[in-house]
Amino acid sequence: MRKGRIGKALAALVATVGLTAGVAHAEKDPIKVGVLHSLSGTMAISETTLKDTMLMLIEEQNEQGGLLGRKLKPVVVDPASDWPLFAEKARELLAKKKVDVIFGSWTSVSRKSVLPVVEELNGLMFYPVQYEGEESSENIFYTGAAPNQQSVPAVDYLMNEVGVERWVLEGTDYVFPRTTNKILKQYLVDHGVAEADIRINYTPFGHSDWQSEVSRIKEFGSQGKKTAVVSTINGDANVPFYKELANQDVSAEDIPVIAMSVGEQELSGIDTEPLVGHMAAWNYFMSVPTKRNIQFIRQWHDHIGDKGRVTNDPMEAHYLGFNMWVKAVQQAGTTDVDAVKDAIIGVSVPNLTGGIATMMPNHHITKPVLIGEIQPDGQFSVVWETPGTVAGDAWSDYLPGSKDLIADWRNPLSCGNYNVETGECSGQNVE
Repeated sequence: MRKGRIGKALAALVATVGLTAGVAHAEKDPIKVGVLHSLSGTMAISETTLKDTMLMLIEEQNEQGGLLGRKLKPVVVDPASDWPLFAEKARELLAKKKVDVIFGSWTSVSRKSVLPVVEELNGLMFYPVQYEGEESSENIFYTGAAPNQQSVPAVDYLMNEVGVERWVLEGTDYVFPRTTNKILKQYLVDHGVAEADIRINYTPFGHSDWQSEVSRIKEFGSQGKKTAVVSTINGDANVPFYKELANQDVSAEDIPVIAMSVGEQELSGIDTEPLVGHMAAWNYFMSVPTKRNIQFIRQWHDHIGDKGRVTNDPMEAHYLGFNMWVKAVQQAGTTDVDAVKDAIIGVSVPNLTGGIATMMPNHHITKPVLIGEIQPDGQFSVVWETPGTVAGDAWSDYLPGSKDLIADWRNPLSCGNYNVETGECSGQNVE
């Protein structure tokens, strides 16, 4: 009998010690942050900087003590600008590396590749680049601009402030430009623009021979109406495009170009003197002189060890998404995906250009809209901005089949595409 009591006591002691050791071990385990960006291939020109940005933010958080008493550990993978490989790498991060969250991708086709994986494995992903909208996933948080936060205000600016009447919608041949241009074409037609005054053209990723297309743009713009190019060209194809504009003397006074995917990073290394006056529409520019932005730029230069490196809009989107995730984890007291998803809606953090970014129930955030003109030093001078922030729309107000949809991931609706006319949630993303 006595032997039995001792045995039970020892067993309880061993269990207690084991449990304590397990807790202590768990407390020491780092929180794993997946970084999913192309470090090679056509998108490396844009995405390598975002990888470096995320490493900087993780380093800063660790210097402040980490998160929930644990250090953050970056887990970096390279999908190499190979869209199907994004899905494989996302699965590797979630299923094998057991990351708590993923920050990454740039192109919409890479995000579309990752989406079913993060939904299947119930992961969290923060997507930092402007996109075409028409999507809302329970597992993805869109910290870049939706069309109503970038391309539509850009067209409004050109139409109302510059007097543009004839339009070239020039894009890379994939989902972001095609869907964006679908929205813009409908928007222009709704505002009285004849279809004959809208020219749409697509080129492949990495396209380099722009001589013929720029000639066609010049011909289209020589018909007596003020013409502009709305560019959704992505990646390193922008470099030869802008060089060809300069070669053929296409000035901003003649045919202004407003870009959706060209920022300070893409202009680095290009002679921007002939491009002065061409524009970009973003939610952040490096030149905005707020105290918080100046601190961010200084931190970036210290981190990268190069005072010549620029900052850009998707970097700010990563800054906002990372800080929102940190705040949500702190509020939830855990990195558990479902708890963080609930906690993050309504979370607000300061943005770098002044004002506050808030995560909305549709998993998009509030952002200011800025129009900037290219300067000789490769920076942008802000020439127009919204008086306040604009909430991102998951679904376009201009496309049939989309304008009646809303997204709201709060209970009891918890739906990414609820039709306010039929009262139904289709339960899947609508193309």
